[in-house]
Amino acid sequence: MPSLKAIRNRITSVKNTRKITRAMKLVSTAKLRRAQDALTQARPYTSAISRVVSELSAAAGTGGHKLFEERPLQKAMIVVMSSDRGQAGAFNANVTKAVERYAANELSAATEVSLRIIGRKGNQYFSRRRATITSFDPAPTGANALESAREMANRVVDDFSSGKVDRVFVVYNEFKNAASQAVRVKQVLPVVTEETTELTTSKDAHGAGAGTDSGGGDFIYEPDKQILLDRLVPLYVQILLYRAALESITSFFAAQMTAMENATKNAGEMISALTLQFNRARQAAITKELAEIVGGAEALKG
Repeated sequence: MPSLKAIRNRITSVKNTRKITRAMKLVSTAKLRRAQDALTQARPYTSAISRVVSELSAAAGTGGHKLFEERPLQKAMIVVMSSDRGQAGAFNANVTKAVERYAANELSAATEVSLRIIGRKGNQYFSRRRATITSFDPAPTGANALESAREMANRVVDDFSSGKVDRVFVVYNEFKNAASQAVRVKQVLPVVTEETTELTTSKDAHGAGAGTDSGGGDFIYEPDKQILLDRLVPLYVQILLYRAALESITSFFAAQMTAMENATKNAGEMISALTLQFNRARQAAITKELAEIVGGAEALKG
């Protein structure tokens, strides 16, 4: 049985750990609220631009823009969104496992699968496994998420346009609620938007100005259709990655908050168990001392 001093030191150590996990939980909770607010504000915008691009792509067809072009799958790229820090449960492990599973199953026909990794944990994992890593960037924060998404969007658009890759996917944790996050795999390029069952358009010819083009019969383009697509489609890719970054940031704080809450609870249970063990050991020591005193007294009598 451990000594009283060893048990007392263990209790002190666990109490200090509980203070740290409790503080980290509070910090994660505060950051989660801010990240959730940013995500809530971004979701309507991403949904709106997705709807607009869906309608335009349906009208323009796959030949309407170079980023709509479908090519035989030979080289694929996956944008992996992980975190720089741990202590968030299975947050990073779920992403890395999903990437490996998707590459092995859905992309088995590809001759090469390369990775653009966001987050130090994902980079550490795939570097140890000697994966083909094209680039690595630190995990974004709320302040630089848009700039990070813009840079990554420019890279993958250049890769796709130059023919270096035929498909681009993004893998990230999607925020459901504080206790639940789900890993999502979305195709970024070529642009594949949600099917629209009904195209609601305005056919008011009086709204058309000089330089309009009524391509597809359902739309009046202002300005020219190609100018509009050249502006909107890359912006859609950027917003898609921005949404994924915000989802990942929010999911990380939610996962960390849950992990630290569980760690704090487990530390409390461990302290209770160690305190009980300490009391039993102290009682056993007192009983042993009393027995020795009584035995010594009886020996003196004899």
